[in-house]
Amino acid sequence: MEQKTADPVKPSSDNGPSKNLIAYCGLYCGECLAYKKGKCPGCHENKRAGWCKVRKCCMENGRMSCADCQVFATASECKKFNNIFSKLFGFIFGSDRQASVDMIKEKGYEAYAEEMTKRGTHSAKKK
Repeated sequence: MEQKTADPVKPSSDNGPSKNLIAYCGLYCGECLAYKKGKCPGCHENKRAGWCKVRKCCMENGRMSCADCQVFATASECKKFNNIFSKLFGFIFGSDRQASVDMIKEKGYEAYAEEMTKRGTHSAKKK
C-alpha cells in the first residue's frame, strides 16, 4: 500500500475548511478556539509542540496524520496516540481523536475538514 507523504502545510488564508488544519492526531485545528483567537498556529505550524509524540512520529514517517499509519490497525493501539494524557485531554475538551481518525479514513482529508467546519467542532464524536 502506498504511503502518503505530508505536504508542506500552510495555514488556510480564507478561513474556510482546509486539510492543512488537520492535526497529526486527527483533531481539526480550524475549529479550535485557540486557533480562531490567533493564540495557536495549528498543529503543523506550532514549533512549541515538540513535546507531542504523535506529531513527532507523523513528521518522522512522512504522514499527514495517524490516519495514514499502516503499523497499527487503529490509532488507539498506538501508545503514542493512546495514553493517559490523550485520555485526559479528550475528557476535558470533549474530543475523540480515534473517531476523528476513523472519519478521515472513511471520508478523506478534505471532506473531514469540510464536515468539521460545518459542525463547528474540532473533533468527531464517538459513534
